[in-house]
Amino acid sequence: MKNDVIVVGGGHAGCEAALACARMGVETLLATIRRGDIARMPCNPAIGGLAKGQLVREIDALGGEMGLCIDHAGIQFRMLNRSKGPAVWSPRAQADKVAYHERMMSAIEAEENIELLETEIIGLVMTGGVVTAVMTADRGELQAKKVILALGTFPNGLMHIGEKQIPGGREGEPPSRGLSDWLSGAGLERERLKTGTPPRLVKVSIDFSRCEVQPGDEEPSPFSFRTGRLVVEQVPCHITWTGEKTHAIINANIYRAPLFSGQIRGAGPRYCPSIEDKVVRFSEKPRHQIFLEPEGRDSEEIYVNGLSTSLPAEVQLEMVRSVPGLEGAEIARYGYAIEYDFFPPHQIHSTLESRKIAGLYFAGQVNGTSGYEEAAAQGLVAGINAALALHGRGTFVPGRSEAYIGVLIDDLVTKEIREPYRMFTSRAEYRLSLRQDNADERLLRYAVRFGLLPRGQWERMTEARKSVQRARRRLEAESVTAGDAGTMRAARLLQRPGVSLDDVESLLAEGPLALGKRERESLEIEQKYRGYIRRQGRSAEKLKRMERRRIPEDFPYGEIKALSSEAREKLEKYRPETLGKAARLAGVRIADVSILMVFLEKAGAWRDGDDG
Repeated sequence: MKNDVIVVGGGHAGCEAALACARMGVETLLATIRRGDIARMPCNPAIGGLAKGQLVREIDALGGEMGLCIDHAGIQFRMLNRSKGPAVWSPRAQADKVAYHERMMSAIEAEENIELLETEIIGLVMTGGVVTAVMTADRGELQAKKVILALGTFPNGLMHIGEKQIPGGREGEPPSRGLSDWLSGAGLERERLKTGTPPRLVKVSIDFSRCEVQPGDEEPSPFSFRTGRLVVEQVPCHITWTGEKTHAIINANIYRAPLFSGQIRGAGPRYCPSIEDKVVRFSEKPRHQIFLEPEGRDSEEIYVNGLSTSLPAEVQLEMVRSVPGLEGAEIARYGYAIEYDFFPPHQIHSTLESRKIAGLYFAGQVNGTSGYEEAAAQGLVAGINAALALHGRGTFVPGRSEAYIGVLIDDLVTKEIREPYRMFTSRAEYRLSLRQDNADERLLRYAVRFGLLPRGQWERMTEARKSVQRARRRLEAESVTAGDAGTMRAARLLQRPGVSLDDVESLLAEGPLALGKRERESLEIEQKYRGYIRRQGRSAEKLKRMERRRIPEDFPYGEIKALSSEAREKLEKYRPETLGKAARLAGVRIADVSILMVFLEKAGAWRDGDDG
């Protein structure tokens, strides 16, 4: 069996990778152990959230599928951080997990260039340092020109519930041992990480009257720019809290928690810790918030967000029943921690292709990330780059100044990954320009160029932008009188604190602006934050100039004695592709960057490159 690309793994990274390749005209084989686990949500039943919502909007603008899936399968939609500035507004939606899987399966089955195969990949075949095939457990070799590994938590996965250890990649599924060992044997560095999940409760056993109701937004915002007005009957979530009794139970049994007993070796997610970790690290806090989230519109299981644990089963039950509203709760599935192998991403290029094995790409948790959204973003970029390479059309590497996806990938290839990497708005220095509402303006041109979206989508977006520009010119030209503020240009009045676009429109002589909801929001944000956005734009241009200064892969850093010893060590290890990336390496000082510039110029090693 011959394929252009083989994608290994049917999680969120694998699905986006396979769809991108297929839509770019590449014959693609998606290999997964079980069809029923395609796009499964083994952890929280939600898409989006702080910074993650921006990633989903960007995935959508690049022609990915995640936004459309959650618009179809969402049962509650909320825009987070509305009380703060627009730079950190982030969409989030609860998902019907079954509906999400079914919608993604439909998308995959509709692509004529995708073949879905149930099999386990146990190794690779190389010729001259280039991957040429995969080895299966039951079908021999399958040839491929490119291979994308989206393995999730399966490589040598080991689940922990108290003292009990169960080999597995997820609950009820076996681990993948052969492929991880093969990659290690081929000379790739591998390490261990840990993540976890909370117990699921039987819905009818919960007393929701003792909990706070958390409704969705009255007017829900869709994730996909291709979705029209979202009409959905929303399902509420609920909030409750741990208390002194809960914490006493945890402290009395902390010696049985694998994380504290030494049973777990891998580092866990610092920003999404287990409940036992929170109780120990934040011992001064009398309580911790818990969200009770339905796993589907008709599901009988409730996900207990905030109560991730690997304590023994009997302790989990006692702990759960100490929480208000959960006194009579029954556990449908116990929480557990899972350890797994990952391959530190200093071993990949920004295209996500391996530095050691040509034609091999890594995407998702195998690179040390955490989260469905981070995985999907990497899968999409890996798929695009594999297809571009096959077509001889260059590479796609979004910059830090144009996408959260660019921040994600740049962080992976320039930073030490010692814990599962999670995206935050604080990681993006240009976040006011990288808002959730303008992802299509930033990235849609790539999707059209690569053939992932029709040109009509671009034309609709540009027409909407023209409408905003016409409205802005009108505000800049028309004067209004606003009480004590006197007479001024409407655009200037809109920049004043507490003044909304609605307020300004009521003063316009020719009446309201002819704009839709999204265009109105865009105009108001851009006008109010115009000065800051311009300042970020100037800073972004400086960054782009640094990113255009490309460094040869084989540049001899070790011969430059003027560099600090730490800088030489980091530059040799990470092999940054550009001067910008070199400057962002921990341990590389400004003086080292200046020295590097001099030696690159002396060697005539500068290579101009684009920034995306």
